[in-house]
Amino acid sequence: MKKEGRTAAFFAALAGLTVAVLVLALSLGDVSYSPVRVCRLLVSALFGAEDTSLEAVILLRLRLPRVILGLIVGGGLAVSGVIFQGLFRNPLVEPYTLGVSGGAALGVSLGFIVGPIFPRFALPLFGFAGAWLAVSLAYAIARRRRILRIPYLLLIGVMISFVSSSLIMLLLSVADLHRFRAVIYWTMGSLDAADPGVLVFAVPVIVFGSAAALTRAWTLNALELGEEGAIGLGVRLRRDQRRLFFLGSLLAGTAVSVAGVIGFVGLVVPHVVRLFIGNDHRATIPASFIAGGTFLVFCDLIARTARAPAELPVGVVSGILGGGLFIYFLASGRGRGLSGQ
Repeated sequence: MKKEGRTAAFFAALAGLTVAVLVLALSLGDVSYSPVRVCRLLVSALFGAEDTSLEAVILLRLRLPRVILGLIVGGGLAVSGVIFQGLFRNPLVEPYTLGVSGGAALGVSLGFIVGPIFPRFALPLFGFAGAWLAVSLAYAIARRRRILRIPYLLLIGVMISFVSSSLIMLLLSVADLHRFRAVIYWTMGSLDAADPGVLVFAVPVIVFGSAAALTRAWTLNALELGEEGAIGLGVRLRRDQRRLFFLGSLLAGTAVSVAGVIGFVGLVVPHVVRLFIGNDHRATIPASFIAGGTFLVFCDLIARTARAPAELPVGVVSGILGGGLFIYFLASGRGRGLSGQ
């Protein structure tokens, strides 16, 4: 099959899988409904019909916002991973190796500790500010003497992550039991903060950021040839590197600030997508967004139902599934590109 046909077939299969996962996520839970009933309620709500029944409240006000947040956060993390792996030309780079998640986690942890001073809905702003501060610090250090040293960014990001983790431990050591548990649970990732305020903050930022990343697909394709090759194709190297770096950080920082630390989405999903459709970022970016969102919604479904009515942290589930998938592709010989070979 030609590449165009293979890409079209992959998108069709991915679309079908996404619809199936979304319907399952809305149908299953402490109270389960038939997929047919779920679809009818969604169609009725779409056309403005008002339904105040208990099942409509559960589906439309509790589960649907959570599913939307999962799609957005998973998509944002996956696209951020695509950007950073293309920018660094390193298959093992993801948002969490660059200090983005560490900074966001530190910001939210600080927000929990000073919780009585600020309202709860300000926590994502704390996380976003922490992520942006970490990214700005890494960029400033790497750009000494007005030269952006891309290899240094990775090392600096790792060090910022270590420092952020140590500072979080320091905050936990002086926190009371309630805040201690809140911070620990948040750092394991959760989608239960899917209220309208969070969605209004996260959806526009991640959707706009992902669309902006798609407009940079040609630049990411050119960077695969190396810096000299990209310059030869007309890429304004330092400017475009800077924009891509901050764009990827914006996506990852926003996702982490509203959902906590959710690992492996930004690392594994772009690799799996490339195995099927190759390295053309014009297709890889939208496919990764859809696949990342679908993967995270599926992980959240498992987190909600595996020990119902108790709920597992979605970051734990994504780590287990994502890590297992990564190991499978490496062990089966299908993922030689995953190791950078």
